Amino acid sequence: MKVIIIDSHCLVRQGLKSILSMDNNIEITGESSNVKDGLKLILESEPDIAIIDLKLGNENGLDIVKEIKGNMRRCKFIILTTSSDYRDFRKAEELGIEGYILKDALPEEILYGVKIVKAGRKFYDANLMTSAMRLEKRNSINDPAVNNLTQREKEVLAAVGKGLCNNEIASSLYITEYTVKKHMSQILNKLGFSDRTQAAIYANTHGLVG
Repeated sequence: MKVIIIDSHCLVRQGLKSILSMDNNIEITGESSNVKDGLKLILESEPDIAIIDLKLGNENGLDIVKEIKGNMRRCKFIILTTSSDYRDFRKAEELGIEGYILKDALPEEILYGVKIVKAGRKFYDANLMTSAMRLEKRNSINDPAVNNLTQREKEVLAAVGKGLCNNEIASSLYITEYTVKKHMSQILNKLGFSDRTQAAIYANTHGLVG
């Protein structure tokens, strides 16, 4: 897989290249330190994954994500940052980033995250998600929205909270994958969520995951 690194600190870029070089399937095809050069690099090299720092000096790395996603490029994005602020994570998530990893992560965690994202799944830092669930719980105590779900929708939501993919949910509930997708659409609509990650957090903070 082709990976590029966009970070304003040379030492961080060097460290990342050293970590990623541990996997022979990863090819570092370029690096940059700012938004303008980062955009040019993605458009020219068409990488599978771009690892971007949230703060690029006085610039915001999410500006790159917004531009590339808007042009329907196939590049996937992993934010690698020192910020554990949930608000930063939510902004990134709303733009459709595929990964969010804190810079204090272990080398093997970074490598694993890259592999998971390349495989088509999302990877968010475990410590960040724990904090996010606590915050969601504080903000949604006694939320009656869950009562609008049918029993089957609650079962599907609980499975999502456990991290199961659609075919795994279908198998465990003895329904088709098409039916799972229909239930997920209804769940997101009823709860007012835009994606599966929000639903998973909701399931964990509302006691639906046993």
